[in-house]
Amino acid sequence: MDPEACTACAECAKVCPVVKPDEYQMGLSSRKAIYIPYPQAVPCSYILNMEDCLGTNPIACGKCTEVCEPDCINYDDHDRIVTRDVGAVIVAIGADVYDPTEMDEYGYTRFDNVITSMEFERLICAGGPTLGHFVRPGDQERPKRIGFIQCVGSRNPAIGRPYCSNICCMNTIKDTLLLADHYPDVECTVFYQDIRAVGKSFEDMFQRSKEAGTRYIRGLPGDIEENPENGNLTLIAENTTSGQIERHEFDMVILSVGVGPPKDLAKVSSLLTLSKTSDGFFMESHPKLKPVDAPTRGVFFAGFCESPKDIKDSVCQAGAAASRAVALLNAGEVHIEAITSVIDADACKKCGVCASVCPYSAITWKKGEVAVVIDAACAGCGNCGAACKFDAITMRHFTDAQYTAQIRAILAEDPQDKVFVFACNWCSYSGADMAGISRMHYPVSNRVVRTMCSARVSEEMVLEAFRCGAPIVLVSGCHYADCHYISANRQTVQRVQRLWNKLEKAGVRPQRLQLEWISAAEGAKFAKVMAQMEELRKTVTMEEIEQAKAALKPKPKKPKKEKEPAAVAG
Repeated sequence: MDPEACTACAECAKVCPVVKPDEYQMGLSSRKAIYIPYPQAVPCSYILNMEDCLGTNPIACGKCTEVCEPDCINYDDHDRIVTRDVGAVIVAIGADVYDPTEMDEYGYTRFDNVITSMEFERLICAGGPTLGHFVRPGDQERPKRIGFIQCVGSRNPAIGRPYCSNICCMNTIKDTLLLADHYPDVECTVFYQDIRAVGKSFEDMFQRSKEAGTRYIRGLPGDIEENPENGNLTLIAENTTSGQIERHEFDMVILSVGVGPPKDLAKVSSLLTLSKTSDGFFMESHPKLKPVDAPTRGVFFAGFCESPKDIKDSVCQAGAAASRAVALLNAGEVHIEAITSVIDADACKKCGVCASVCPYSAITWKKGEVAVVIDAACAGCGNCGAACKFDAITMRHFTDAQYTAQIRAILAEDPQDKVFVFACNWCSYSGADMAGISRMHYPVSNRVVRTMCSARVSEEMVLEAFRCGAPIVLVSGCHYADCHYISANRQTVQRVQRLWNKLEKAGVRPQRLQLEWISAAEGAKFAKVMAQMEELRKTVTMEEIEQAKAALKPKPKKPKKEKEPAAVAG
């Protein structure tokens, strides 16, 4: 279709013989193979769904082209890849509404008069399939008793959705007020766990809903039954306020469904190198200081893709994202921290390991060529420096020599009385600060060395600590799914697992090397882990420490053979 040529005359849709469920109307009405997606679509032009169309391979219909006077229908049109050079990207891909089909305990697929809150919106809308005449799907009669069930697809770890969807409570309250305004004789009952009315005037709306006659029962139904004679539904629920099992009969039941990450989030994540939280939404660079910035520079978030939020919060975040993008584009020059990696071209063996472990794709490498660092994209996590086995990568201000000097200085005196800790800057090191400012009590035997990321800790650093007499070495960082550097701490896990194997082969107790995930807010966990490390330290004997020093002693490097001088012709 040519959107500029289309006049939206609708002649093509009138002659189209294909009838399909209308996705915009939640399948409650039908559309043709050629249609306008929704009434407010921009541009207001028809689109042709080629999966439904009968006019291709071979041409079996073609009726729409016969009546299209502007001649804007092209069956041979196809998708095109458009390349654009941009300085910033705003990710605003929205969210997907939960489909309660998989959780059919409320009879969504079995009973006609059980609908979702999204289907309710279409039924009561003036532009919906019933033109605003609110009826129940079973018999087209107007319901007089309506039950709402909250948290369907939210706050349910069993289906992988332990989080609150944020909008469901207020959406139901709005629906009850809408029904009270249009149909004062309708009785509404809401079954809920907790009403979360956080926001400007939201609590006032909640009180207005109760004053309008809506009944709120704390407790989710455990079973639902249908009367086959009239299609009415009976809900059986425990009222946790009174402690009684109650039965309630309704003409219609509405499931207040939650939201979840969109289906294409994983694809966008791989394209832009973005990280996700344990809930599946995109993770921001910092929840307080950079709430709209992605860990990848130049990428910003707006709306549901970052977390569930209502319209007002989405608009605020979109404005913030636009401001951050404009500030970046108008800067002219971008200043970055001098903690990026530097590759020594002479020492580089052209293996490409550094490029494969970089979470930002900031290192370019081709087979047989020296790897190159893109400074503007490098975040300085140090993963590449720890992965390089040829000492060809130097991390500015966090060099291997600096770490070795710290290790040797800390363990120079009475190393057997100390717990050596590598702590990532963004989480576990901040967690130690939180424990300190909260005045939490924990053993003083720990000695903390800060790294930008736990992935910066190389195998050689850990082995050096053991060679210097450390009884216990702890590597700590961000939680596994919440790494500040996208996925760098996955390399930490692999590195520590290799070290455990090396220690075991060398006759060193693997338990002397520990791995813990501690967030910046978990000061109490830091104190608890330090107490556990101290108890573990007391179990390590001097014999074990001396044995580890001897077993992990580095092998002397073979001297390089000098090249013989080339023969000179006589």
